[in-house]
Amino acid sequence: MSIEKVKTYFRAFGMESRIIEFPTSSATVELAAEALHCEPCRIAKTLSFMLDGRPILIVAAGDAKVDNQKYKAHFGAKARMLSHDEVETLIGHAVGGVCPFAVNDGVTVYLDVSLKRFDTVFPACGSGNSAIELTVPELERCSAYSDWIDVCKLPTD
Repeated sequence: MSIEKVKTYFRAFGMESRIIEFPTSSATVELAAEALHCEPCRIAKTLSFMLDGRPILIVAAGDAKVDNQKYKAHFGAKARMLSHDEVETLIGHAVGGVCPFAVNDGVTVYLDVSLKRFDTVFPACGSGNSAIELTVPELERCSAYSDWIDVCKLPTD
């Protein structure tokens, strides 16, 4: 089970006990915000794409949307999200629990600058009813991210 993989992963950081499991679904930004009693923008959603034949993850604020022009300008290719069926196989987590922790080998993780507005954010932890509160530096350390990127737009843009 994916959440067990993430718990083992966080054990290496001494942070396994910080994982929150909910009795209800937190599989969408709205459901996660409701379960956590926080603003949806503080949910760190993890989006799955295929780029040059390899899967990538982009972690962005819950209120951010990928801007196709920014994505193409940054990566030199059109954004292609993974299909529902591809996500678990290629990333290692099912839709609703996708996170930047304990992912399959060969998956590159990017953090979008939309997250930098917050002291802490809440990414999922491998299941559709889990999360962890992390500071941005903790997210950097735990996600083994490749780079900060700017490929999203906010509702105010």
